[in-house]
Amino acid sequence: MESTNLLRNTQEELRQAVAALGLPDEVYDILAEPRRMLEAHLLVRRDDGRTVRYPAWRAHHNNARGPYKGGIRFHPGVNADEVKALAVWMTLKNAVIDIPMGGAKAGVAVDPSDLSPRELETLAREFIREFASFIGVDRDVPAPDVNTNEQIMAWMMDEYARMHDDADIFAIFTGKPLALGGSQDRLEATGQGVAIVAEAAMRRRGLAPRAARVAIQGFGNVGTHTARYLAGRGIAVVAVSDVRGGILHPRGLDVEALVAHVRRTGSVVDFPGTTPLTNEELLTLDVDVVIPAALENQVTESVAGAMRATVVVEAANGPTTPEGQAELDRRGVLVVPDIVANPGGVYVSYLEWVQNRHGYYWPREDVAGRLAAAMERAFDTVYELAQEHGTNLRQAAYRLAVGKVAEAMRLRGWY
Repeated sequence: MESTNLLRNTQEELRQAVAALGLPDEVYDILAEPRRMLEAHLLVRRDDGRTVRYPAWRAHHNNARGPYKGGIRFHPGVNADEVKALAVWMTLKNAVIDIPMGGAKAGVAVDPSDLSPRELETLAREFIREFASFIGVDRDVPAPDVNTNEQIMAWMMDEYARMHDDADIFAIFTGKPLALGGSQDRLEATGQGVAIVAEAAMRRRGLAPRAARVAIQGFGNVGTHTARYLAGRGIAVVAVSDVRGGILHPRGLDVEALVAHVRRTGSVVDFPGTTPLTNEELLTLDVDVVIPAALENQVTESVAGAMRATVVVEAANGPTTPEGQAELDRRGVLVVPDIVANPGGVYVSYLEWVQNRHGYYWPREDVAGRLAAAMERAFDTVYELAQEHGTNLRQAAYRLAVGKVAEAMRLRGWY
């Protein structure tokens, strides 16, 4: 049976990294669980008069390298262990991309599509009322995540401002609208970062990017902007999918026309001139690069055994099971792990935090240039480390991140 528990899988990767680095056992003990796990039930008066309570969690994993940083997701399937695992990954991502922040994450078990705009605003403000005492510009800096956006961040910032007289109110939340101190390029950043790393991985495998064929599972914010960036670079995106299904065009999709189609219809399905396919079929297409940008645990051992791509770039969090990774390793597929491929969003969130604190804002081209340089530097560092030690990229990335966090903890006297 495959290992699909995200927290347990992450803890095993941590254990292996600590052992490989020759660090003491207490380093693993500190990193295996968040330092603080907060839980609340958010009360929302629905439009029909009922009061409904929604479970919510905020995990503070590690702040040895700086304030806690991580998104807030609204999803009916979220649970405490998932939030813990995501908080661990945030610590690791921030270390890999080399920003002075630690890891956090939050989740609310709710289907936001079931809420009216008023109910959604009430939920966002209730989250802040419950967790505000743990948030702050040098303590914990939240951001958007799955099913949250800049409007929700604006409501949360406003609620926090009503509760606190804080001069740095704009720097406490990132992923905000531009009118409230948001950064240029923040919405596109994760997808752009994935695309930058995908192109670097192609070159490392000897693939000419403009001759490569790419399939992307998931066409939400990350998948959409990954596709747009790749297509803008002349790289053929031949297949994409969403929750309703997928589409294939062997010569490459017109991504901008597809984006317009999705705006009109809500799905990639039935885009003219394409062949329909399932999400699993997309993963096993005869392409050069597959980018899972949807859900966790998609690339299982059986799926990995049928994949024909030579590069997999994890835009989603945890899309590959340990058994899937082992099978891809056996077959010589280059897997770029999530903590290397998708920190673009948190990197630009960090830049937003810096800009807010200084009251000075960079134009889009400056932000995009900083993002590209940081992503390429992180990928190259991990790739060279993997080559040096004969490991896959995931093991190299964990060793890099754990080494940085452990050194900060040692210097602070934590062990």
